[in-house]
Amino acid sequence: MDLLEALYTTRAMRRVKPDPIPLDVQKQIMDAAVRAPSGGNAQGWRFLLVDDQQVKDRLAPLYQDALARLYAGHYKRQREIAEAAGDQRSLNVMKSSQHLADHFAEYPLLLFAFTRNDPSGGSIFPSVWSAQLAARGHGVGTALTTVLGLFHGAEAMKILGVPEGKGWELACTVTFGYPTGRWGVAPRRPVHEVSYRNQWGEPVGFEADEPLWGYPASE
Repeated sequence: MDLLEALYTTRAMRRVKPDPIPLDVQKQIMDAAVRAPSGGNAQGWRFLLVDDQQVKDRLAPLYQDALARLYAGHYKRQREIAEAAGDQRSLNVMKSSQHLADHFAEYPLLLFAFTRNDPSGGSIFPSVWSAQLAARGHGVGTALTTVLGLFHGAEAMKILGVPEGKGWELACTVTFGYPTGRWGVAPRRPVHEVSYRNQWGEPVGFEADEPLWGYPASE
């Protein structure tokens, strides 16, 4: 796959088929993940793949409660504003997030990424992103979420058998599955609206109103 195609189309894909991800594909995804850079080359990460239905069934209620807490607290006002304004784009994002929660136990593969001595996440998220890009190359959709760790990290780690007192923290969870929909370039604010040069607020020096990569016209 072309590098730019992977970069432009690796967006959150939360609606997936129940088809299992072959072990050889999983192997290639994870081998790509561990090639990512890490601070001081410490490689202070651990990755836990979950495809056991009983384990997923135990984790699903925790994730669903975590998302419910998020929308009842931090995102409550945003939801109310979106509903009042009929902001369909924001409402669709919330609906998609709820879909992930409602179907958490149905994803064929879950990845839990753990780190320690990495408060910024700078040494774990490059590896997770590499895993997601590698998955895209194999036609596998992914969605990254940190909600479980925010509200039920300790409980989830206990279910997953993570050793206590060793400093491990749950950085994020990634769902994997073959998408039911089509790949595409996600709409985003233009780069020149969110980027500056030399000083905050100063023009970056270029504009790009539309994505600079797109599928060929025949597609």
